[in-house]
Amino acid sequence: MFDLLKLRFRHGCQAIRDIQHAEVISTYRGFPVIDESKCSDNCSECKNVCPASAIDINPLRLDLGKCTFCGECESVCKSGAIKFSSQHKLGASSRESLIISSGKIFEEYDSTAVQTKKEIEKVFGRSLKLRQVSAGGCNGCELELAAASNVNFDMGRFGIDFVASPRHADGIVITGPISKNMAPALMDAFKSISEPKIIIAVGACAISGGIFYESLELNRIFFNEIKVDLYIPGCPPHPLTFINAVLKFIGK
Repeated sequence: MFDLLKLRFRHGCQAIRDIQHAEVISTYRGFPVIDESKCSDNCSECKNVCPASAIDINPLRLDLGKCTFCGECESVCKSGAIKFSSQHKLGASSRESLIISSGKIFEEYDSTAVQTKKEIEKVFGRSLKLRQVSAGGCNGCELELAAASNVNFDMGRFGIDFVASPRHADGIVITGPISKNMAPALMDAFKSISEPKIIIAVGACAISGGIFYESLELNRIFFNEIKVDLYIPGCPPHPLTFINAVLKFIGK
């Protein structure tokens, strides 16, 4: 018994201690820095190369809800009008906040994108149980969400956990573009969660359809009927992106 205790003491804390100030590697593609003044006249290469139609020009702006963070736009833009920083805190409470225009800086985005409501903080601030539904996803987002509960990130220490049944959940986490076959199952899971409940869309596929947005095999009527409370962009989003967005949303 004492040997086990000594071993545990020597191991120390395996989890990231300060989750809110943790940094990712410098090559990680996060918040885009856009400077339209650097654009060449009549240039639309960045828009043409984007596989998810996430870029608009005149004015130049990038939709994080569609972006797959492939970096193709940055590669073809020789003038440097689009550059990705490594800032990973990308969660937002509204769909409009995910559209990044020229001149917008990360500090401004980070301070306003996720809005905490008193009623959310009061009900879910100490314990939040989530049911994750993969609605036709590739398992990229699902793997990162699973990693959020491992010993490295350990979001369970904040009272945030994934549960096996929607009847045990306070909210639903949606990944994938929502295929026709998964649309009824997603709605069933949503209806099985008692009120009040929160809806979180994770990844480009869930938020906008991603690269599959034009597919005839999708049925995204769920988002026409149900309001999303928190958007977490990425393809897939980093576990730190997910954890920080949820913590900020519930006021922790």
